[in-house]
Amino acid sequence: MEDAAAVQRGFLAGFVPDPSGPDQTWDAVAAEGETYPRLSTEFWTSKQRQAANLHEISYRACYKPQLPRHFIERLTRPGDRVYDPFSGRGTTALEAALLGRRVAANDVNPLSRMLAEPRLTPPEPAAVAERLESIPRSGTEDGLDLGMFFHPDTEAEIRGLRDWCLRRAASGELDELDTWIRMVATNRLTGHSPGFFSVYTLPPNQALTAEKQRQINAQRGQTPTYRDTHALILKKTKQLLSGLEPGQRQHLALAAQDARFLTADARETGTLMDGCIALTVTSPPFLDVVDYSGDNWLRCWFTGLDAEAIGRGISTPRTLEGWSETMAAVFAELHRLTKRGGFVAFEVGEIRRGKLRLDEVVLPLGLRAGFKAHGVLVNRQTFTKTAHIWGVGNNDKGTNSNRVVLFERT
Repeated sequence: MEDAAAVQRGFLAGFVPDPSGPDQTWDAVAAEGETYPRLSTEFWTSKQRQAANLHEISYRACYKPQLPRHFIERLTRPGDRVYDPFSGRGTTALEAALLGRRVAANDVNPLSRMLAEPRLTPPEPAAVAERLESIPRSGTEDGLDLGMFFHPDTEAEIRGLRDWCLRRAASGELDELDTWIRMVATNRLTGHSPGFFSVYTLPPNQALTAEKQRQINAQRGQTPTYRDTHALILKKTKQLLSGLEPGQRQHLALAAQDARFLTADARETGTLMDGCIALTVTSPPFLDVVDYSGDNWLRCWFTGLDAEAIGRGISTPRTLEGWSETMAAVFAELHRLTKRGGFVAFEVGEIRRGKLRLDEVVLPLGLRAGFKAHGVLVNRQTFTKTAHIWGVGNNDKGTNSNRVVLFERT
């Protein structure tokens, strides 16, 4: 009879596209008096890296769709509910919906729902174009100086879009076309190419402060030029919908019928029933590495959200002890939500230049919550262009390694 370690190792091996491939490294992680296998390899080939264009919404600290797909395909069946308690841009929810699964998503930041939910009901470009014709190209001044980011005519159009969405939301008239346009416009506010509303700035997953943007403008000798916001929204809409197949649209429509989008603390999601989740795929905030509210101040302004209030509600402990305490409570809640035979794929990275591997911290937390651990999967990857802009080299500064701790509720 095989011992537990051999069974766990065999289970992890089932996640490798080519079990006989040579580029695999095994080691072990100790937790709660036991050892668990850790497998490092490339878990998706170049062909598997292809993903639906509908995912292409920028958001700080998000993982690629291939990660949740890898687990959804292996651990769930069509109709199962897949969950992410730290939803961000909604990668897990959208990928699950595209694969014919039911979805649940939570994020304490209400911006998350605004970015994720509209993509379950994608409109036709012609309908978007018609709605844009109804939206005024000017709006209310509020004293906020945005001239370092936008040409005056562009800013006027942004304010017109903002007024339209806020007014329609207040009157109860905000519909799926409006939420789609708001989602796309929110994503197009700032970036580093002419496809965005702003002058050149850092990658489009955050907004710099006004003063830092002035410094960039001075260094580059640039001034904001006019961008046709309506045309750019329509262009991005067509890009997002490009390649979307009829079967995928059907899956999205089915998922939208009973999708659950929560804006709550991940430790307290009482509106979700016990045992309703077949699989959780998530990535929590990493200590104090990312300033979620600070990065999203301009998006919050555009959508009428209070960035400071959101920042106070987002848990970003600055010590390992505080982070572990928060994650322990999250695991207790996940144990309540996960059905017997269901799984949790908990993705974390490396921080402090790789000296702290959070998978080794997470493993005992899940065990103490009552889960069975299968081990850790570490995806080796070549880092992205965006990462190099930030000065993060491959396998160097740390959130570039996908370290997924895999648990099961037995």
